[in-house]
Amino acid sequence: MANNRNAGVLVHLTSLPGKHGIGDLGEGAYRFIDFLVASGQRLWQVLPTGPTDPCNSPYASYSAFGGNPLLINIDYLKQINLLDAKELSSLVIPEYPNVNYPFVNEVKHNLLQIAFQRYRSTEPTELTQKLLEFQHRQQHWLSDYSLFMALKDHFQGVSWTKWPEPIRRRQPEAITAWQKSLAAEIQYQEFLQYLFFTQWDMLKTYANDQGIKMIGDLPIFVAHDSADVWTYSELFDLDNQGIPTAVAGVPPDYFSATGQHWGNPLYNWSKHKEQDYSWWISRIETLLSIVDLIRVDHFRGFEAYWSIPFGEKTAVNGNWKKGPGACFFQAIEQKIGYLPIICEDLGFITKEVEELRDQFKLPGMRVLQFAFDELRANVHTPHNHVQNSVVYTGTHDNDTTLGWFQKATKETQTYALRYLGTNSGNIAWDFIRAAYASPANTAIIPLQDILSLDTKSRMNTPGTAEHNWEWRFHPSHLTDEVTQRLAAMTTLYER
Repeated sequence: MANNRNAGVLVHLTSLPGKHGIGDLGEGAYRFIDFLVASGQRLWQVLPTGPTDPCNSPYASYSAFGGNPLLINIDYLKQINLLDAKELSSLVIPEYPNVNYPFVNEVKHNLLQIAFQRYRSTEPTELTQKLLEFQHRQQHWLSDYSLFMALKDHFQGVSWTKWPEPIRRRQPEAITAWQKSLAAEIQYQEFLQYLFFTQWDMLKTYANDQGIKMIGDLPIFVAHDSADVWTYSELFDLDNQGIPTAVAGVPPDYFSATGQHWGNPLYNWSKHKEQDYSWWISRIETLLSIVDLIRVDHFRGFEAYWSIPFGEKTAVNGNWKKGPGACFFQAIEQKIGYLPIICEDLGFITKEVEELRDQFKLPGMRVLQFAFDELRANVHTPHNHVQNSVVYTGTHDNDTTLGWFQKATKETQTYALRYLGTNSGNIAWDFIRAAYASPANTAIIPLQDILSLDTKSRMNTPGTAEHNWEWRFHPSHLTDEVTQRLAAMTTLYER
């Protein structure tokens, strides 16, 4: 096909089916790629894949570089003789409608510990050499991350700002002493990261070989309680105790009347510039080693970001501060040679944000659920889409399209149906058709909409802390009828 039009599906790895209580890098992921191929898709978009905090949000990670151990395929450990069938059976549970994080965390980490101890008790093997090679390749982040996680476990999960002062301030003698006393725990963390990246590389190779590109997600901000902030505290706006002076969020918007108070520390952009944005370049290069394209979350923060004084309970009393702007992307482009980036340019977007995006010819996002709420055409309405953009029916922060429609006002429903020329027999597929017919070069559809699911299958509700990131689908959902319908739509609109 001689055009640039393509299509893909948004679904996170944790949502995949499987027998171990959570989607992972195992059989369910490979079968999902088979579905993408059969339905004519070219892209698979996932959420951030870093190690998550106890709230399990992919956007609250202990590392901007590492992988989430919960995504490790446990069955693989039997294949390399580190677990046996009896041990694996402790994690075989009935298909959960949702992820049971407390159970999965406990049992999966117990099994990973068993596998690690078995690895340590054996004579050096090919696996030993591969692990050493991995440690060497990833040294720029792995040693600091592994020490951080070992210390987190040692201090029973408390924030690094509450650790004893010598190690909190990363005094060299303290680093050396803790590296020695926690040597086994550090090696365990490196072992987990080796497993994650090895399994990811196998999955990506399988996808790429069949014409499927992976889209990763890069949150602009990182968690305060992370290896990154502890290791590179000078790159963030912190006081002398390591506490943020101001935190990130967004002002009141579509999702919240009081804004979104994310709580992430803000960057000391002048320090980043002094270092030629080396930390950012390393972060992007590491992510590009496991994905083909990157969706940059909260792109507008590179032009200007919302600064909330530390201690505020909501995001209302903040102010805009200038971001690094074009010089940041010029540094990235000069190092990498190109910018394989999709801009998440939703929310309060100014002319300056649009100019920054367009200066580097980066595609922005269009979301169909935002096309009808104002009862008039806007940038999200399909006839206003531009070619260099990515259209979604909704995002991971939106309700499903069916759930959105059921909750919409009568006026909004009427406007949407009139625009789409439909009787709402299946509003989710009406939206998919509109997305596929859009001038936008790329269309990405959340799997929930392809399956015509309602609010019970929503992935995340911004501003809430419970029951997010838990949704999973069952393999029986991907029927021949769904596959063929999506393939026909893809062919019809030349994607």
